[in-house]
Formats: sequence, structure tokens, C-alpha cells
Amino acid sequence: MRHITRRSLLYTEMVTAQAILHGDLNRLIGYTPEEKPLSLQVGGDDPQQLAQCARIAEAWGYDEINLNVGCPSSRVQNGNFGACLMGQPERVADCVAAMMAATAIPVTVKHRIGIDHQDSYEHLLQFVTTVAATGCQRFTVHARKAWLQGLSPKDNRTIPPLRYGDVYRLKQDRPDLWVEINGGILTLAQAQAQFTQVDAVMIGRAAYDIPYLFADADPLLDPAAPPAPSRHQVEEAMLPYNDLHSITRHMLNLFHGQPGSRAWKRHITENSPKPGAGNEVVAAALAQVPGPTRCPLPVQV
Repeated sequence: MRHITRRSLLYTEMVTAQAILHGDLNRLIGYTPEEKPLSLQVGGDDPQQLAQCARIAEAWGYDEINLNVGCPSSRVQNGNFGACLMGQPERVADCVAAMMAATAIPVTVKHRIGIDHQDSYEHLLQFVTTVAATGCQRFTVHARKAWLQGLSPKDNRTIPPLRYGDVYRLKQDRPDLWVEINGGILTLAQAQAQFTQVDAVMIGRAAYDIPYLFADADPLLDPAAPPAPSRHQVEEAMLPYNDLHSITRHMLNLFHGQPGSRAWKRHITENSPKPGAGNEVVAAALAQVPGPTRCPLPVQV
């Protein structure tokens, strides 16, 4: 993603507070400098544990720490974090206050518009108002409610209807806050249209399914920004990474919508897991996609 866009804020996957405090930090939250700007997304409900996570995030050089109050999975609910915390706004406020007291980097919150039958606009406004009283300034709002029972996390991303109007109203009622919208936004044109109503846009699933859509993101943010490299240049710039399968399996959608995309995916999927597989697998896959096959100079990020 950093070869495609240098300016978009990237998020880690959600990492639990317990894992950060007791796990292998290099594996869980380690990154390389070219990945910044970068936000560490955490899950938890214990203010003191989350405060320690905030200290760790700052020590590791993250640009912000984000508390996830939007994940509806049963495993997350069993730990009393994620979307179920929308029913406990005071608890979220206590967590955010402790995190803010522990770090100088921004503490932000990602959440839904509601859960189960607590899904009115008034519930949303009360939640945000309670948490914002801590001094938290930025809220990323997934414009769908979450059903805590009966829907899988995947279904919770698609079945509850989008209610963008609730997010727009939140921004109107709380113009002092930075309100970011999430959910159902699949193109940069759709994202750009949102800027008349909100401050920012988070693109989640489409960033994985259609990563090259971000090729035009930097020029939108700064007309003087250099153009993104081609898809072929992006792939060739990734060749120095040695663990082929762990990288290429996340790059299957780089050529989404392009001629040869299916052949690219098939060759990578079938051959990169094989013992001894190396860059010749990528070269052979690239040869099946029309376009330049060599990057004349290394792409730097």
C-alpha cells in the first residue's frame, strides 16, 4: 500500500490489549518506517491495560492509537470489547481518558452507529458525547449498526443497511469533532463526494480487494504529489521481500479488473506455497499480465 499511496493513513489489524501486554511485540505490532503514517488499532475494556498499550504505541513510533468499538464477533464480545462496548459509553470514556493521560499521540475511536435495538440517532449522539467529554476529538463511524447475535462479522459488514445520514447529522450536531465515515465506500470518487458532509473517509474492505484504487489518493490530497507507480512497478518493488508466500497471498488483488488478473492469481496461488519458490514465480505471473515487465529503477517509498 505504501508503494501506491504515501499519504493515506494506514491501520493495523485490531490487536487485543492482552496480546500487546503479554505477546511478541515484534510479531504483533512491528513495522518498517516506510509504512508510516500508521495507526495501531487495539481492542480492550480495561483502562489501565489500554493506557499501557498507548504508552507502548508511542514508544514504538505509531502516529496514533485507535480503540476499536466496532467489531461484532462473538470472540470479541466474550472479552467485553469491540461493538458491545457501544452499550457501555461510560466504560469507553474511562478507557479513552486513561489512554489520553498516558500518551501524547492522538487517541481515536472507531465505532458503529449503534448495536441491536440501541440504534437510534439519539443513542449514537449520546455515545459520542460521552466519549468526547474526555477530550477525544476524532471518531471513525461505520455507518451500519451491528447485530451482536444472529449475524456473522462478515454479514455485519453488509446486511445492516447503511445510514450515512446519521453520520452527517453527527457532524452537523458536533462540528467541533473530526468525524470520519466508513462503510460501503468502494471508489475514490465516492470518497471525495463524502467530503462535503464529513472530515475524512475510511476505506476498509475495498483497500484489500482493490488496492490500486489508492493510486489516485495522493494527487487528490496534494496536487503536487508525484503519480503512483504502475501495478507492475509496485510488484517488482516488493521482490526484495524474501518470504514469498506471506507477501504474495496479500497481493492477489493488485491487478483487480485488469486483463490477465485471473491468470496472475492462479499462478501465484498455485506456485508461491511450493518449497523453494522464489521471485521466478512472480516473474512468471507478471508475464501473464499485459504491461511492462521490468521496472527500470527501484521504486522508493
